[in-house]
Amino acid sequence: MKSLQRFALAVFAFGLLASCSSVRVISDYDQKADFNNYKSYAFYKTGIDKAQISDLDKKRILRAIEAEMGSRGFVKSDNPDVLISIFTKERERVDVYNNNFGMGWGWGGFYSPWAWGPGWGWGYGNNVSTRTEGSLYIDVIDANKKELVWQGRGVGSLNNTKNIEKKEQRIKEFVSHILKEYPPQIAVASN
Repeated sequence: MKSLQRFALAVFAFGLLASCSSVRVISDYDQKADFNNYKSYAFYKTGIDKAQISDLDKKRILRAIEAEMGSRGFVKSDNPDVLISIFTKERERVDVYNNNFGMGWGWGGFYSPWAWGPGWGWGYGNNVSTRTEGSLYIDVIDANKKELVWQGRGVGSLNNTKNIEKKEQRIKEFVSHILKEYPPQIAVASN
């Protein structure tokens, strides 16, 4: 029975860790924009300067965007078709897990209070955990019209780690997940 409890705890812990590492993505776009005409980009410095994160993290994000855009065939240009801007939001998330159900061995039970054996029961207690959840927005702006044509937002747990390699990897993961949605796959209506 102890091995079953350990296995159940391991599965729960793995699920919890996996859920913390995921990035949830939402994107939106202007249906009238012709994304086929956008081949080049530049960073919108005015917007990026307003992002409330460290300059080092800004550099990490911009490098990740450059890598993703380059892998999709977009080129950086002084005369771009689109401008790319970023901004961020951060909040503390509190998760409360009720640990009120348990399994184990002991005396008594529903049918026979004098028996020894396996059983289940209710207990009292909560686990409370806090984590920082962040949002990274990537905006794509038509350079000629100066209008927002696409926005992607990634939301996930930020690993406030001192390990620079892990931080770099997490930023790349955020950017990669967000830019999977760009350019949007616009459904063509069939006649």
